[in-house]
Parts: sequence; structure tokens; C-alpha cells
Amino acid sequence: MSETKVLTANIDEPGLHTIEVYERLGGYRAARKALFDMTQEEIVEELKSSGLRGRGGAGFSMGMKAGFMTKGPMEKYLCCNADESEPGTFKDRLLMQKNPHLLIEGIIIGALAAGTGRAFIFIRGEYETQAKILDAAVTEAYEKGYVGERIFGSETTLELVVHRGQGAYICGEETGLLDGLEGLRGNPRLKPPFPAAQGLYQGPTLINNVETLCNAPLIIEKGAEWFSSMGIDKSTGTKMVSVSGNVQRPGNYEIELGIKARDIVYGLAGGPPDGRKVKCWFPGGSSAPVLIDEHLDLPYSFESMAEAGSMLGSGAIIVVDETQPIVPLALRLAEFYRHESCGKCVPCREGTNWTVKMLERLDNGEGTPADLEILDNIQENIIGNCLCVLGDSMAMPIRAMIKYLRDEFVQHNEEARARRGLGEVSVGAAELAASSEAGPA
Repeated sequence: MSETKVLTANIDEPGLHTIEVYERLGGYRAARKALFDMTQEEIVEELKSSGLRGRGGAGFSMGMKAGFMTKGPMEKYLCCNADESEPGTFKDRLLMQKNPHLLIEGIIIGALAAGTGRAFIFIRGEYETQAKILDAAVTEAYEKGYVGERIFGSETTLELVVHRGQGAYICGEETGLLDGLEGLRGNPRLKPPFPAAQGLYQGPTLINNVETLCNAPLIIEKGAEWFSSMGIDKSTGTKMVSVSGNVQRPGNYEIELGIKARDIVYGLAGGPPDGRKVKCWFPGGSSAPVLIDEHLDLPYSFESMAEAGSMLGSGAIIVVDETQPIVPLALRLAEFYRHESCGKCVPCREGTNWTVKMLERLDNGEGTPADLEILDNIQENIIGNCLCVLGDSMAMPIRAMIKYLRDEFVQHNEEARARRGLGEVSVGAAELAASSEAGPA
């Protein structure tokens, strides 16, 4: 099994992070083409026709998002979401560190599509090395006249700023990012209005992920038909996947969308250590509902993962083998989202806290047969009822773990009780129903 290298074709070229090497390999040709040979409408249409979908999680069409931008003389903005905080995801870090000018060129094209002269890269606060590399690359681009006033000798101006984030997971949510960029506490905003109509500083704002923007120069240079010839159905092009967990060769791989997930986990990443089997796996980061071994034979695409009850998300595949107990894993995941919740809405603030408490009971052997029903009910009350998707990001994978691995939750609780000498727990149907109605104790 081999990769389909498009974004990463020259990733190991010495000095690729410099503008000299990037231009020698054909860099900034697409930006010139978009600027001098195409209208704004033609750029948007090319992006739409390519089928390029957001690579950060939601999978929304970049061209459609740019087309939704409110028209008029008001100040508009482009924001690159480089706040890569989803556990298991480290692909954008590679692109920014190795090929920062590809991102800058993608931002130029994205800004032309959005009709804006102001752009920001909102980078995760912990990415100090990558931020310094981006700062240096932006400085080179300014010196060359590729950003700033009269870019490439035209009448177009594009100011570009690298902004370091506050180190909070919630700033990866697009409206939380906007608050963080404005110097406020990173809280999600109520939608609508959506950023394309009212975003940064209340102006229309196009927000795209690093990997998404990095695809734009390739589409403009080689054409939408070339890009859409790769992939499957409405999942076109290639995808960077970050594979981690119980695999022998963890790392970043670039694949053509639509290949079997098993070819990624076993073919590229080597599968679990010898003699072990896959218990479950996250197809798109820790916020994606887990799937089990049989789902590895599905095509790895936006549609297929959704039909299986999960999502492709950020493209971070986390593999869990049979040696890993599921309850501590679920507890660790819930603790992370409880810690990262901004606390603004009740379902998320209270739901993440109760989930942690319930899982702690099961992990310590203090649970009852009613607890799993209550735990599942808590997740049901979180999903779809929060201001943003952070609450869902915990609830969906926890629910999927209970769905596929319920017996292991029960067994873990019983074994913990035995170790502590608490004896067997026996709850009758009437007591179970009464406990479920009472809610968490």
C-alpha cells in the first residue's frame, strides 16, 4: 500500500520552507494565475467544481462557503484556522512546518475568492516552532511583494498576520476562534448569523482550515477536473490522515479518499502490534464516534464514515487494540472535554461533568446496572443541544463506546468491585427503573 502524494509531493525537499526553494518548485504560479487571469467568480466556481471540502472537521465545500460571503463595500476578512487542538490530529503542523508558503499561497487565493484584503492565520498557542516558521515565511512574502500593498505588482492589497492562540481547545471552533482573534475569551457565538455574513469584527469572514487552503493552489494551477478525478463520490481529492494509537507505524499519511480504512490502518500504519486485534478506532479525531474492526473494510470517505454512524472529521485515525480497557479510555476522553468546555451552556457544562462522575464510578467499581442507561441518557441530552459542538464531541464517542462495547463496561465495573472486595451488585427491574428516573446521584 502506497500513499498518493499531492500536498506532500515535495515535503522532504531541503529548504522547502524558504521562498527561494518553494518558487523553484513552481510556487506562487497559481496565485499569479488567480490574480491576473481569473475573476473572483471564476475562482469561486473552480473551487466549487473541484468538490474540495473542508479538511478541518465539518467537511463543508470551500467554494460554496466563499460564495456565501456577503457582497458589498464593507470590510471582509479571511481567517485560517490553524488551531489544531483535536486530539490525534497533527497533519496541519507538518504542512506549516515543512511547506509554509503553500499555505500562504492558498490564503492569497482564498482572499481573492472572498474579495478581502485582510487575512489572519490563527495558530495554536502551543505551536511555537511552527509559528516562528510561519512568521519568517510571511516576512519573505512581504519582502517579495506577494502580500502587502500591490501584491505581484497589481492594484490588489492583502495584509496577512500570524496570530498566536490562547491555548484553548474551544478556539478551534470557528466562532470561538473569532472571539480569540478579537482579544476576547474564546467563547462560541450563537449562530446564525454565520461568519460568512457576520464574523470577525462583525464583517463577512471566510474561515478555512490549513489543509483546505493548501489545496487551493493545486486546484487553481491544475484545474478542478484534475482534483475531482481523485477520490470517490462527493469526497474528492486526497486527504492527510494522522494515524496514532496502537499501530506499529504512527504518523502522517496522504491518501486518496475512498480507499479502504483497513489499507490505512494495516497497510500504511502497520496495524496493531503482532498478535493483537483492533477493538475500536476513531475515524476523525477524538470527537468522532468510535467504530469497530468490521468498519475498517469501508471506504474512507465523508459519506461512508457518516453512513456508518461516525465522521471523517479532521482525518485523525486513533486505533485502540484489545489490550486497552475501554472505561479508562472513555474517562480520559470525558475529562479532556470537561476541562476544555467554556462553560457557557448548561448541557455541555453539566453534561461533561456528570459523564466524568459516572465513568469514575464505573472505573472504581461503584457503578450499578442502571448507570450505563443513565450515562447513555446523559449523552443523548447533550447531543444537538449545545451552543457549539464541544459537548457533542464528547457525547458522540462515549455513546458509540457504550453501543459497541457495553459488556466491557459491565465487566470492568464488576472486576473493580471484586478487587476492592465490594461483592456483587444486584439490582432488580423495579430498582433499575427507579434509579433511571432519579438520575445521577
